[in-house]
Amino acid sequence: MKSTPYWLDTAPAFRGASLGAVEGRVDAVVIGGGLTGISAALGLARQGAAVVVLEAGQVMGQASGRNGGHCNSGLAHDYASLAEALGPERAQAFHQAHVDAVDTVERLVREEAIDCGFHRPGRLKLAAKPGHFAILARAYETLRVIDPYVELVEPERIREEVRSDAFHGGLLQSRGAQFHVGKFGIGLAEAAVRPGARIYENSEVTGLRRVRGKGFLVTTTRGTMEAEKVFVATGATTRGPFGWFRRRIVPVGSFIVVTEPLEKPALDRLLPHGRNYVTSKIIGNYFRPTPDNRLLFGGRARFAMSDSRSDAKSGRILQAALARIFPELSGVRIDYCWGGLVDMTADRLPRAGQHNGLYYAMGYSGHGVQMAVGTGLAMAEVMSGRTDANPWRSLSWPAIPGHFGPPWFLPLAGAYYRLQDVLH
Repeated sequence: MKSTPYWLDTAPAFRGASLGAVEGRVDAVVIGGGLTGISAALGLARQGAAVVVLEAGQVMGQASGRNGGHCNSGLAHDYASLAEALGPERAQAFHQAHVDAVDTVERLVREEAIDCGFHRPGRLKLAAKPGHFAILARAYETLRVIDPYVELVEPERIREEVRSDAFHGGLLQSRGAQFHVGKFGIGLAEAAVRPGARIYENSEVTGLRRVRGKGFLVTTTRGTMEAEKVFVATGATTRGPFGWFRRRIVPVGSFIVVTEPLEKPALDRLLPHGRNYVTSKIIGNYFRPTPDNRLLFGGRARFAMSDSRSDAKSGRILQAALARIFPELSGVRIDYCWGGLVDMTADRLPRAGQHNGLYYAMGYSGHGVQMAVGTGLAMAEVMSGRTDANPWRSLSWPAIPGHFGPPWFLPLAGAYYRLQDVLH
């Protein structure tokens, strides 16, 4: 069983990395070589800016290459509750930002001829309990006013969608997409290099200092560089001079297993439409077929950080959950098991803007595949003067009380959410 993420193991190598020392002066430095940073670099390079991406490890090596490969058009929230909390206009704008982001991914795939199998089978949220269907139905009544691509799947029809007795109806958003996220990310990085962006791997940022009249001095393990502007796209990083962001991001482990290749008729019988699927529990699961007929199955599993021991424990929990949902797969071989960190905000809404001269975007809270791409490109526009391009500019971002470093409260949060899943 491999601990390397399936997406990275089956993607081509990135050939466009810059060699040599990190030095000189550029218009913009982007910190982070995931989907946010690469998208921003592509946008800036297309504008003619001299831009450098600094990645501590490998391009796409962290959250961008460790997720479920869902490119969904919906928020992480129950839409009806969000509309009540924020008002219908803001909720609609945030929903539309997610819809637009999927369209942006499709456009980039087409423009840059990225071979990643992009298609739109839709995303189905599954009611894990009978009572959860009423919540999905309420969300549907609110959503259908603004989104013609939503459909309520009644409990008696759910086995037409998922051949399992575990679910009690669902909410379908038919514009959700799938692709091979590793191939897409590498293709996007190669696309950013073509108009002139330079991407340095294994270049961890260890110092970041504002210099009066000169922008910023960025110190890395491979040298020092001056930049007029800096864009922070580090997500849930636990290292480097990014303490202000760490106080506002909770790094939560998310874990995934991928089965051996399955007979296509058997997989098609279980998932006739081959969609993205997510369950309605707080500590729920998500799954989808892969391009080579495996079943990818993930979830929070345990409220813990990701490391080799935690990944293995979580993998066993996920394998048991997979067998409960699909008993016929109880003996299937697991070929991949890995974990990664989700950059959660307190309200599960993304954040993008400017702090002390630093531009930033992060906090996608489990919806980063499309939002990282859309927000990265939007922030490239912001950095060139178009402030209205940022859909998240109106959100304040206070620090999380008591959160200064490692999230000591994760086990308590996990216990609370597990109790909520039992009670509701």
